[in-house]
Amino acid sequence: MQTHQEFGRMLIIAGLGNPGPKYAGNRHNIGFMAVDAIQGRQGFSSWSKKFKSEISEGEIDGERVLLMKPQTFMNLSGEALGDAMRFYKLAPKDIVVIYDELDLPAGKARIKTGGGHGGHNGIKSIDAHCGREYRRLRLGIGHPGAKDLVHAHVLGDFAKADRAWVSPLLEAIADNAGMLVKGEDSQLMNKIALATGGKPEMDKPPTPKKQTAQSHIHQARAPVQPKKLPTTGPMADMLKKLFGTKGE
Repeated sequence: MQTHQEFGRMLIIAGLGNPGPKYAGNRHNIGFMAVDAIQGRQGFSSWSKKFKSEISEGEIDGERVLLMKPQTFMNLSGEALGDAMRFYKLAPKDIVVIYDELDLPAGKARIKTGGGHGGHNGIKSIDAHCGREYRRLRLGIGHPGAKDLVHAHVLGDFAKADRAWVSPLLEAIADNAGMLVKGEDSQLMNKIALATGGKPEMDKPPTPKKQTAQSHIHQARAPVQPKKLPTTGPMADMLKKLFGTKGE
């Protein structure tokens, strides 16, 4: 069996979601979808089971990467990541977590190191098991507009119309996974913004007022001009599985 020393540096990219076909198309599972997209593009190993997760190993731009989809259900995601972190003797800085963000308009992305959990139970669990100073790639799923609609929105499936932004978002993450690995965060945000028809967005201090801020819902409905959707290959297969049978 390989020792930790033989592994060298390892980066974990974990996508969050809930296991099983019932949840596969949920907005809450966009983290799973993102690591699936990376796995399909970057020549990783087939998915196997370890660390209470589905895992796939590979290399991106010379860096050894472990992709993870915790199978513990969202609220216990930290148990899975904590197991892998201890096994490889990693620090929080060696982990990237990709997950859904209600408070970002659909298709927007933000990335930062550390911070609060924002009420996200998966992140709350990871903070408890792994510490807080890991990188977080948040993918906007939009807000339904009222608190009592949040549960159904998050655990509801993406509609067919969402493919217009889900597809280019996932494709941009997969195409530019090297930037994620190398910590080129502003470049990655630019690539995602270009792919989804928006302007670059980064976490930054609030700017002085003056502009009238649009609501999340209004922003989420802003027109998007994505690039042409893929018709062949792993990404197309994944999207077909995700949207092909939806009646919405």
